[in-house]
Amino acid sequence: MPQSQGLPKKAMVLAAGFGRRLRPITDNLPKPLVRLCGRTMIDRALDRLVEAGVEQAVVNLHYLGDQIVEQLSKRDDLAISYSREDPILETGGGVNLALSRLGPEPFFVINADICWTDGCGSALKRLASAWRDETMDALLLLQPMVSAIGYDGWAGDFMLDPLGRVRRRGEREISPFLFAGIQILHPRLFAGAPVDAPGGAYSLNLLYDHAAESERLWGQRHDGLWFHAGTPEALEDVEDALHHLAASAGTR
Repeated sequence: MPQSQGLPKKAMVLAAGFGRRLRPITDNLPKPLVRLCGRTMIDRALDRLVEAGVEQAVVNLHYLGDQIVEQLSKRDDLAISYSREDPILETGGGVNLALSRLGPEPFFVINADICWTDGCGSALKRLASAWRDETMDALLLLQPMVSAIGYDGWAGDFMLDPLGRVRRRGEREISPFLFAGIQILHPRLFAGAPVDAPGGAYSLNLLYDHAAESERLWGQRHDGLWFHAGTPEALEDVEDALHHLAASAGTR
């Protein structure tokens, strides 16, 4: 089946959250600016986007957003614009607000509070190569629970069938996959946005469920490691794991 036209050149980075579970670290610091082995999480995400050929990124802002703008003003490797939210719009409302800047083609959306290692090639390029415009409205990167570091859930998020179609796990099911916070979305996904959402705030999960009903929600298994620094304890675990990986790579 034909693919969409090449790799997405635009992306949105979700950076508006409060990072409450990471307090007291985030009392005066937005979570995307927390450092992992000396580099901020949002810079790590943008580094990966640049490596995948992304040229423009929209970053949404709410909590301590000016600090994020100041940090990213040091970058000159891609064009960055900002979508300020007041009040905060959650994931779906946040992307919806920025749609006019993201254009008519599929685009990446990445959470600013995760990082990952690639397996057999770039995870972003693998995701883009799997995109099929005629059958997909959303393509999610799914992380096997067994290779997720810092994740404190136990039941997972989605089920993935042999063809790559995704459905949400049932109430009494356990899924081997969690959503990695990395995805490709088409603007048409937002045609199903809830028009009555209070203040325009809603979760992307509502759109995933709508797409799943029409078999337009798809997924791809990530073949590398994945890290989530959601709490101070998890932050220590992630840093330890990254240091160990760096040391192992240096001895090869």
